[in-house]
Amino acid sequence: MLMRRALTTLTALLIALTLAAEPAQAQKKTLVVALNQDPDILDPTPSRTYVGRIIFAQMCEKLYEIDENLKIFPQLAADMPAFTDGGKTVTIKLRPGVTFNDGTPMNAESVRYSLDRHLNMKGSNRRSELESVNSIEAVDPLTVRLKLKTPFSPLVAILADRSGMPVSPAAANKLGDKFGTAPVCVGPWQFVERISQDRIVLEKSPHYFDKGAAKFDRLIFRIIPDDNVRLANLRSGDIDMMHLVGPTDAANLRKEAKFEVSSVTGIAYSGITINLRNKTGKPPKPPGDLGTPLANDPRVREAFDLSIDREALNKVVWDGQNTVGCTPISPVSPFYDKSRKCPTRDVAKAKKLLADAGLAGGYSFEMVIVNDPQQRRVGEVIQGMAKEAGFNISLKPSEFASALNDNDAGKDQAFLIGWSGRVDPDANIFQFHTCGATLNSTQSCDEGVDVILNRAREVSDLTQRTSLYRQAVDKFAFARRNIIYIYHANYIVAYPKSLKGYKAVPDGLIRIKGATWQ
Repeated sequence: MLMRRALTTLTALLIALTLAAEPAQAQKKTLVVALNQDPDILDPTPSRTYVGRIIFAQMCEKLYEIDENLKIFPQLAADMPAFTDGGKTVTIKLRPGVTFNDGTPMNAESVRYSLDRHLNMKGSNRRSELESVNSIEAVDPLTVRLKLKTPFSPLVAILADRSGMPVSPAAANKLGDKFGTAPVCVGPWQFVERISQDRIVLEKSPHYFDKGAAKFDRLIFRIIPDDNVRLANLRSGDIDMMHLVGPTDAANLRKEAKFEVSSVTGIAYSGITINLRNKTGKPPKPPGDLGTPLANDPRVREAFDLSIDREALNKVVWDGQNTVGCTPISPVSPFYDKSRKCPTRDVAKAKKLLADAGLAGGYSFEMVIVNDPQQRRVGEVIQGMAKEAGFNISLKPSEFASALNDNDAGKDQAFLIGWSGRVDPDANIFQFHTCGATLNSTQSCDEGVDVILNRAREVSDLTQRTSLYRQAVDKFAFARRNIIYIYHANYIVAYPKSLKGYKAVPDGLIRIKGATWQ
């Protein structure tokens, strides 16, 4: 009898605790998301970081958006664009009744202003994305017309990213190059504050056209570089979503059955960027001779490539949960070349190449890595593999934004870094591999590569474009090797099972709109 009474009391207590907990979570109006890196400037024009795009996804919507199947659809545009004049005239109709988060109207003139800013502002990283645009015209309050120099197939995909983000002209004119300190765009949430290396806070916008889209009053993005600390915060309930969960941690979280673990193969790539001719800075600074074997002798770079075992790296560092790769095009892309085989590790050939280059006694260089546990682990494994072939690599850990700046300035020999990937392969390739492009931090230049990549921009046929990208990849990834591609990451996000409505997209951006507690 005593046992039965005790069980009854315990059951009643558990029910009471459950009933007390559910309304508390239902009433929680702030969602806390943990990121592993602090974004660079929150201005879509000069911005270049992947984590920055996650912040923009909540507060800076675009003319076009992509879904979980990589299909492009209108977001701030009213429909897909109309192409006329052989593809050289593009007409974009805008969604009516849209205002920026400062209450000013988003109309054709503000979109024209924003596109012109992306194209011409000093320090813009959008310039090369939009360089096909010859003129921008506000035809009427809800119609924008672009005149292109030549037909440009990747344009719609480009307008589905930062180049397609309208900014408030009033705010941009007021703040100038400080716009990123208080950005104003169109979005379900608006910027509140940023504490460097700690947090970014957004709040629900009263001006957003879809009043029911934002289910949370506030979003807080906490910057927690250490994977173990992020994981501990998720388990303790101090954060609600964990970005970039490690493969081993993902398996453990699934076993705990308390969390939803979302995993999707990304369109991103990771690789080793090798400085070829960046002596004083990326373009428009002129290239220079670095005078090192790694920069000047392709045999040394091929030897380095052949020293790396991509399959083993994937198994050792990520439990085999990422996807091995050797090009900038992910297997989830319709442009992916299924016939492509990646180089296999060949230490003997690597040693011979080094000897042929006059480096039979070995070669030493420094490789910069982002200072987080996963990247340090990747660097250490590559360091160990390359040593067997004769490379003595010293690793230089660096904070993310500083590492990017140093790489732009030409201070690195090699940099272990990735690119978050775009729907159209042009945005994963052109800016990094054509002469003088704004993200070409290696200062590589081959007019033959430029001809192929420019042709791939002009044609619209998928088969033709896929063939052209194969030709270009042969030249820059398997001959020049200014970037040695290694893998495509799976984007893994964990959150409580009571959070519903989250959809994983292969671009890896966290999109909170539509998600809510149940």
